Amino acid sequence: MKLTPKKRSGFTLIEVLLVVAIIAILAGIVILAVNPSKQLADTRNSQRKADVNTIINAAYQYAIDNNGNLPTSITSTATDICSTGAASCTGLIDLSVLTTNGKYLVAIPKDPSNGTSTDTKYTIVKDTNGRLIVAAPSAENGATISVTR
Repeated sequence: MKLTPKKRSGFTLIEVLLVVAIIAILAGIVILAVNPSKQLADTRNSQRKADVNTIINAAYQYAIDNNGNLPTSITSTATDICSTGAASCTGLIDLSVLTTNGKYLVAIPKDPSNGTSTDTKYTIVKDTNGRLIVAAPSAENGATISVTR
């Protein structure tokens, strides 16, 4: 009677390590490609663009209803806008005329990452031609977010 060696089936340690290394490399590439911090910053910038448009549209709706007169608190110096319901708007532009009874806005939008209880972190200015400029100076990834009308 002749003994034959048993055949073993399975993977060697080297094969398993190679597969794990390849998976780790691919996972690293995917994580770099997705870049979650950039995606989140882009999402906040999209919200800032929408907020800036909302503010400027509300100011012009107010002007339409008031014989072309913009809110009197808007100055020719770029100044941060005061939050809705803030205890004090000292040094900030008070646009509460836009939120009175929710006629134009329910609340002044705040910057998604920097808005405080008194400062929205959005600026508004009336230029020498009487146009409004609303901007989001806290934009991320080098973006410039500003609307002029």
